[in-house]
Amino acid sequence: MAILVTTRSLGSRRPLLHDFRVDPPTDAGDGGDLTLRELITRVVCEQVRRFNDRSASRRFDRVLTERQIETGAARGKVDPAGKEHRTDADPQEAVASALLGFEDGLYLVIIDEVERRDLDEVIRLSPDSHMTFIRLAFLAGA
Repeated sequence: MAILVTTRSLGSRRPLLHDFRVDPPTDAGDGGDLTLRELITRVVCEQVRRFNDRSASRRFDRVLTERQIETGAARGKVDPAGKEHRTDADPQEAVASALLGFEDGLYLVIIDEVERRDLDEVIRLSPDSHMTFIRLAFLAGA
């Protein structure tokens, strides 16, 4: 059972990230019950893993095809994606930031069309569950 995750920002029509699927933790039980805290942790850890994997793939120089060179030149930058090694993102730090952001009201979590407000709420997932993160953008001085 994989959960469809969508990200949005108030005032923007485009998603923050492409929609993706995340498997719930294997210890969620047979019925897919877990807390919102566990679910956010799983989503954040999966995104950190994907980020670190992408970052690792860019650490080495690649040989570009003629088409990649032409495409890069048309955009104004031909980049073989060889980058110096940067420290990988830390999943625990990312989870702590995400949970603090939730507690501070920086984003909303909607699961199966219901806003979830309590990190310790037990959520029952189904095979077609849909989770949406909505980043709230506040006006200066508000």
